[in-house]
Amino acid sequence: MTSTNSYAKVLHASQSDFDQVVLQSGVPVLVDFYADWCGPCRAMSPVLDQLASAVPEAKVVKVNVDENPDLATRYRINAIPSLVAFRNGQVSARHTGMANLEQLRSLL
Repeated sequence: MTSTNSYAKVLHASQSDFDQVVLQSGVPVLVDFYADWCGPCRAMSPVLDQLASAVPEAKVVKVNVDENPDLATRYRINAIPSLVAFRNGQVSARHTGMANLEQLRSLL
């Protein structure tokens, strides 16, 4: 797992590395809680890729809710896609459902 966003790509986190990758990050992090079977979640992928390239001073991280149900419960994810922004290890903003690039930027 790469903990920097120097390659401007979307990272993946799981229960085992979430604290390190997200909560201990020195830069803002946008976490996409998603599932592989979710159509709107798949439709968000290109927008998340754009965000990772457009905002290299932040991290974009995906968490699969089916593989990490404890994280979904911890952050009260009731619908997907759910986007949760973190600053200094704390939730700073939330958005549920589809979002465009500008909406995602505003979360960070």
